[in-house]
Amino acid sequence: MTMNNLTHMTRLEVVVPARDAPAIRELITSAGATGYTSVSGVSGIGHHGQHSGALLFNEYDTLTMLITVLPPDNAGELIDAVQELLSTSSGVMFVSDTYVSRPDYFQ
Repeated sequence: MTMNNLTHMTRLEVVVPARDAPAIRELITSAGATGYTSVSGVSGIGHHGQHSGALLFNEYDTLTMLITVLPPDNAGELIDAVQELLSTSSGVMFVSDTYVSRPDYFQ
């Protein structure tokens, strides 16, 4: 589907403790995504209270947000795999429809 010469894709945002980020990165690449963005030191407030973006002595305990975009046909397997990982770990996943101007970057 296209909108104003844009191509429909699926966007996943996953916020996890930094120690779980390598497993999420592996799931993303295994799903065939061509890339991801990783944001370290994420801060905010949520289910488990406030999270500081920067820890003085240990970055391992900070939160990391990983963002990827992939064709909708490839997203289901990744969503299932992330849900399974999150069932035994803390973290949250957001899934949304998005539109991209350069679909060849995500194929």
